Amino acid sequence: METSEEVGASDTVKIPEKVLRRDQARLEELERRRNEKESQSVAEENVDYFTATFSAEKAAIEDLISSCANTDHEKATKMLEDATLKTQQLQKFLNDSVMFLTQYELRQAQASVQKLQGSVVERRAEVMPKKKFAFRSRTARTSQPSASMPVGDKDKTTYFVGNAAVHVRASAEQYGFSNVDSQVLIKRSEEIQQRDVLLSHLADCKVILYGSPNTVHIKNVRDCQILCGPVSSSVFVDECTGCTLVFACQQLRTHNTTATQVYLHVTSRAIIEDCHGVSFAPFNWTYQGMDNDFRVSGLDPKRNNWSQVDDFNWLASGTPSPNWTVIPESERISCWDAKEPSS
Repeated sequence: METSEEVGASDTVKIPEKVLRRDQARLEELERRRNEKESQSVAEENVDYFTATFSAEKAAIEDLISSCANTDHEKATKMLEDATLKTQQLQKFLNDSVMFLTQYELRQAQASVQKLQGSVVERRAEVMPKKKFAFRSRTARTSQPSASMPVGDKDKTTYFVGNAAVHVRASAEQYGFSNVDSQVLIKRSEEIQQRDVLLSHLADCKVILYGSPNTVHIKNVRDCQILCGPVSSSVFVDECTGCTLVFACQQLRTHNTTATQVYLHVTSRAIIEDCHGVSFAPFNWTYQGMDNDFRVSGLDPKRNNWSQVDDFNWLASGTPSPNWTVIPESERISCWDAKEPSS
């Protein structure tokens, strides 16, 4: 015969499995909410720090640029070099902060950096001594007159970042090719090293840029193949159709471009706007001396965000943009020297 003491002991240790599961789920939900709250607090702190730091650095660069107007040429040149370096550092700070910024915050910050870069270019054009017009040599398949020349102050390009219009004026130190059809155009490292390069109004050309330019502007280009060494700051592409572009850069901005392939090495993120049929693959061109050009450019050859593309016309979260794709591996070009533009 069981005692009342034995029955009581048996009843207290038998807890229904359903109750245990429910209690465990409640504890897990409490832990999840606590972690979520902590993560949100950290993100808010990061955003506050980013906003304060970015604003302070931006104001300092603006002051540096505006001060150039009240000093002599030598000091102004040094100040613009400092402004360029600080702007590159500000871009890197932005690149490192993208994981906790909203799309709107990223867009506004990118527009601010772009405006600073445009201001540096415009100010440099103002303080640089005016140079006499002169044709420059180039390597080409024909003996026609060279189309390579410095670009004067009258050449100004307007880019739109979201709704913000950014005016970039070609400096007196900007070189490249313009108004050429069906030719092979080559610039050597000593011609463009840390210079601003402009390629405009080209059709059915192959362009090869050896070295490390400071910036590259590609505008009104059709059915061309363009290969370029590592670019220290930005590549700007506007009104490009049926082209293949191959370059490494800190940031890429592409506007009004269709049916174009981009073989890209980018250390921040690529941005497209008003584009259709643009496709991307990793940068795979090599040439003798490229390692040194990467060192000159300051780009990290091990950091490539070629497939991280922001489409400013497609803000639907979780749905891929229909305006760009990744080039399938089986369709990627691997031998660049063998491809020549048609005559």
